[in-house]
Amino acid sequence: MIMKFSAHLLPLLLVTLFAATPLSALALSSEQTEPTAPANRPEEEWGIGFGFRAASNAYAAGDSVLEDVFPLLYYESSYFYLDGLEAGIKLRDENEWRLNLLARWRFIDLPEEYNNRVDSDVLDWGLGFRYQPDRSSLYFEVDLLADERQRLSSILKSGLEVAGARLEWDPYVALRLKSSRFNDYYYGLDQHRVGSGTDISLGLEGRYYLGGDLYLQGSLALTWLDRAARDSIFIEESVRKNIAFGLLYQKGRHRPLKSSIAAKPYLRLVHGWATPSDTQEIVTFQHREDDRDNKLLSIFYGHPLSDELLGLPLATYLTPGYVWHWHSDVQDSGQEFVLAIKSYYTFAWPTQWRVGLGTGFSYAARISYIEELEMAKKGYEDVKWLLYLDFSLEMNLGKLLRFAAMDDIWLGYSLHHRSGIFGTSSLFGRIKGGSNYNTISLQYHF
Repeated sequence: MIMKFSAHLLPLLLVTLFAATPLSALALSSEQTEPTAPANRPEEEWGIGFGFRAASNAYAAGDSVLEDVFPLLYYESSYFYLDGLEAGIKLRDENEWRLNLLARWRFIDLPEEYNNRVDSDVLDWGLGFRYQPDRSSLYFEVDLLADERQRLSSILKSGLEVAGARLEWDPYVALRLKSSRFNDYYYGLDQHRVGSGTDISLGLEGRYYLGGDLYLQGSLALTWLDRAARDSIFIEESVRKNIAFGLLYQKGRHRPLKSSIAAKPYLRLVHGWATPSDTQEIVTFQHREDDRDNKLLSIFYGHPLSDELLGLPLATYLTPGYVWHWHSDVQDSGQEFVLAIKSYYTFAWPTQWRVGLGTGFSYAARISYIEELEMAKKGYEDVKWLLYLDFSLEMNLGKLLRFAAMDDIWLGYSLHHRSGIFGTSSLFGRIKGGSNYNTISLQYHF
């Protein structure tokens, strides 16, 4: 029978492991501390950051300015990419043109008063075509998109990419062609018939290299709503204005990537128990148990990206995960999908330990009971997309047991966390709170 793990056991685990090693062993042996040999796996293009956005409110209700905070993930391979709030699969990638299957977040700048009328977390899916003549800074894009309810729209965009030693900027003009279902839902709030239309946007995007793989990026945009949308009884302003900026750490844009890194792929198996405690209560060991005994099981793959972050020895991974929430007397079983970037720092005290921190996106196909309970208490609607955080503390079993065959196996505690960034992001329904699970993890590098 497996003993139920809670945060109360974490201090006991630390003390027990410390006592298992002589107190004089304040440092690892030379065998334990010598750096791992490169695995002949190249460093890859990736990045992480946070953005801030302020936009004018075109609707008749709510504040005149709406603000957002949101995470940004970047990754580039031969077949797949992450570009801020967009992800895609490369169907064709030629010198002058490319075709992608993509998913992209869309801000609709909806005031809180209308949150329950339409979805505030909008992900568009579709095809993206881009053509850029050889040696030209001019480009053309056509996107064919649909939201989760097949409300169709299409974006025609043309811009000019200008790159200097440190500054990159991109002025553009774009048209969004919107179907009747699209306009009726987002501008008629599914209560007023609006009809199809075409928005016009003028914008400027830029990025400035600060040095050391750090970038400051920003954008300005003006969007003129079509006549049909302007005539909606819910719309007050005909021009939408927004400004955004973000701070990014991004590898591979200015400085060359390493030809070989030491980080190795991993598989991570996790079993966890829900808790009504918030994150502060958990980290201060004031954990409360879920009296309904809701549990999850998850598996994560770690794809190595780099051995360092901000000049520190932080092994970094792109880590997709699949989560299964078990059936209980208060919830049906459900699935959750995670995509995150996670970094690990390894240290000696008195055996080999590793602290990990990851962030990304979580999609819950079915909202768990512990999260539903939290949202109901605060009067929020359930939101399927939320920010994902993962904190872990693990020990190396091979070093602990002095058994070299287990050097690639790590056992420890991790926190599985979903939340809405303190109500600051429309991508996550502007909710405060979410859900937490205390978990045991077993991770194997290969």
